[in-house]
This record gives sequence, C-alpha cells and structure tokens, in this order.
Amino acid sequence: MDLNLLATLEALLEEQNVTRAAARLHLSQPTVSAQLNRLREMFNDPLLIPAQRGMIPTARALELRSPLHGALNQVRDTLTTHQHFEPGQAELTLILACTDYLQEAIGLSVVKELRSKAPNIRVGLRALEPSRLEAQMADGEVDLAFMTPKEAPQVLRSRHLYDEIYVLVGRQDHPHIFDGMMIEDYVQLEHVVVSLSGGSFYTSIDQILETQGQSRKVVLSVASFLLIPEIVAQSNLVALVPQRLVAERKDLKVVASPIQSAGFSVGMVWHERNHSHSAHRWIRDLIRHKVSNEA
Repeated sequence: MDLNLLATLEALLEEQNVTRAAARLHLSQPTVSAQLNRLREMFNDPLLIPAQRGMIPTARALELRSPLHGALNQVRDTLTTHQHFEPGQAELTLILACTDYLQEAIGLSVVKELRSKAPNIRVGLRALEPSRLEAQMADGEVDLAFMTPKEAPQVLRSRHLYDEIYVLVGRQDHPHIFDGMMIEDYVQLEHVVVSLSGGSFYTSIDQILETQGQSRKVVLSVASFLLIPEIVAQSNLVALVPQRLVAERKDLKVVASPIQSAGFSVGMVWHERNHSHSAHRWIRDLIRHKVSNEA
C-alpha cells in the first residue's frame, strides 16, 4: 500500500474537493484525480461522489476518516517529534474544541496569534462534546480543547490557563442591579441561564443557592453563552456570566456576583498522542503565554 495515497485520501475527505485537495498536497489536479481512482480500486468503493458543490463522502469513506486521520498523525508524530520546529514553515491543521464562550474569550485571540506566528497552520473550531472528547482525541478528530480541567477525562493531559469569575449583568438602566447586592436581592430577579445540552433550568448556581436555603426564578434557558448579552440588553432579565464574555460590553450594567463562591477554572486539554509532538508543544506554549498575558 502506498502511504501517499492515504495522505491523498485524508486531504480529499477533509476538503471534499479535488482542486483544493491538490493545492493542499502541492500536486496537480490530474494527479489527485488519478490517485482517487486508484483509491477507489483499492477500497472497492467510490469513496467520494460528485455533488452540486464539491463532493460528498460515501458511508465507507466516513468509516475510514477517523482511523485514517489517527494513523497518519501517528506516522507524522514519529517523524517530527525530534525535529526542530519552524513555525513560519509549518503546515498542519489544528482542531480545537471549546464552548462558544471560550471561542469568544480566548479562542479568537489564539487564532489571531497563530495566524501571525505560523500562517500556514489551519485552525478548525468546533463545539466541545465532553462525553465524546476522549474518543475524539484518540481518533484524531480533536487535537486540543479548552474547558474546565476537572471535567476532562482523567486519561487526558491538562494545563491550567486562568481562573474565571461570574459577574451579574443586565441592561444598562436596569433598576434592580447594583454593586453590593445581597443574595436576597438577587433571587427576586428573573434569570436567563445557559444549558449547553439544551432545555435545562437548573445549573451549578442553583446548587449553591440551595445550600444557602435560597432559590431563584429562571424563566429562560438558552444553548449559547453568546445569546445572553443580547437578551439581557433588551429585557429585564439578568444573568450570571463569565467576566471575559462581557468585558468589552458598554451597553450592559455589570456588577459583582452576589454569590461569592461562583467561578471556575479554564485549562487546555490534550491527548498523550500529541504530547511530545514538536508542533503541538509549540502551540500549547504559545497559547499559555498568550492567555497569561491577557489575564
């Protein structure tokens, strides 16, 4: 089996377009088309079928995608672990998983920094799926994740980046939000919460309130952190949100959380398979320095 053919298949499955795959591989389009024909014969399957926009993978191709990516990454790791890494010359794809809050809080600035230091590194941002993260990293579907380290599978490596606190936000002229609010004031308000899994009206904040003999009225649950500032800016609802999410919002009233123990840690999480890879080590160091300088 020609390993070059497998690298072509990986590029085709990611790009789903012969022209883009050829450009990525620095090959001509006819060469990649010929290699696709050989791959079809090898696997006795069309693998990619022409569609209105590009190509779509067959069921067999979808089965191959994750194990193929993982196997080729292991080969790349073996060949590059002990090589000197040159960011300006590096060509690789980094798949980063995190919540929409973390995409906003640190993900976009990390992408900007990577574009500046290593312009040929492509970054794919995807939603964090904690229950699937270990399998995704083992299969090479996700390279790095931003999340609360204690919520990560124990078999994964992690490093602390910063500690986040919650703040209480409402519209700029909200009459019942003020510095020095007590919990008794807070629970009288109507609240919007985030449920990443969808539809839940009970969060860790409600657990804390219960230990103090209090409860609040949650009237809206949304699946995205990024919706919260827009919702509270146009209503009487309030929300506890991570401070970095609203750091630049001038249209909101932001006060300290009346629940002093509310907060969480943010870290980056990765699989052992990427631990010694020179490019991934450099990326993790860049992220650590970038985030610590912004803290």
